[in-house]
Amino acid sequence: MSHIDNQAKSYTPPKVWTNDQENGGKFASINRPESGSRHEQVLPVGQAPLQLYSLNTPNGIKVNILLEELAELGIKEAAYDAYKIDISEGDQFGSGFVEINPNSKIPALVDHNSGTIDANKNDEPLAVFESGAILMYLAEKFGQFIPMQQGRARSECLSWVMWQMGSAPYLGGGFGHFYAYAPYPMEYPINRFTMETKRQLDVLDKHLQNQRYMCGDSESDYNIADIIIWAWYGQLVLGKLYEAKEFLQVDSYEHLKRWAQTIAERPAVKRAVELPLNPISQS
Repeated sequence: MSHIDNQAKSYTPPKVWTNDQENGGKFASINRPESGSRHEQVLPVGQAPLQLYSLNTPNGIKVNILLEELAELGIKEAAYDAYKIDISEGDQFGSGFVEINPNSKIPALVDHNSGTIDANKNDEPLAVFESGAILMYLAEKFGQFIPMQQGRARSECLSWVMWQMGSAPYLGGGFGHFYAYAPYPMEYPINRFTMETKRQLDVLDKHLQNQRYMCGDSESDYNIADIIIWAWYGQLVLGKLYEAKEFLQVDSYEHLKRWAQTIAERPAVKRAVELPLNPISQS
């Protein structure tokens, strides 16, 4: 047994946690237990009604896909400018980004044509953060990719949207972190989060066994539930995340993989995963 394994098995948490040692891992240099801005950074604002500040990670790609799907429908009011927030460089802690998302996570969206009126009767830009909130905001604003009437269809769509928002942290922050980004392999957390990730994949595979999309069979049933789940789980079973395709035996989830491949072929999705992002710095 290695010295590291011995340390892991003998660790006893202190009564009070303190941030007094390097935590290791890919993002160790930017991780801190405090929120808020760390440097001044004015975010650029383009000419389009919507301003997206993001990165092409699974969470960021969710919004990319919906915006590109709206573009496919020719909705000019959904035009947007997209800017890169490089989380490895700490852009998410710039003052301008923290102002629109106090949680310092991508993506964040500002709608400069929201219809919100301030006390001076001027249009007030509206900031939205959290990927699920952004997808719901845009889908409802434009009346696309979400059932608008109360009832079974809307309930099912929103249930799967919330399923993704609650489940994906086990995949990304749990499995992905310990399998791909932790400073060294640790058996217990990898096993723990692998088991949960495979359970989630099985949930989706069984659900998609007899239907084309998350909420039905017809093209009109494709909605934000598909978009938000595909960005994480679709890409995972297509071998796009964590180089874990063989480890997770993703080919065994045949119905989920069929669904993932179907969505991957959509023109909007093809554009979204490789979306060019403008720099936030003008220097």
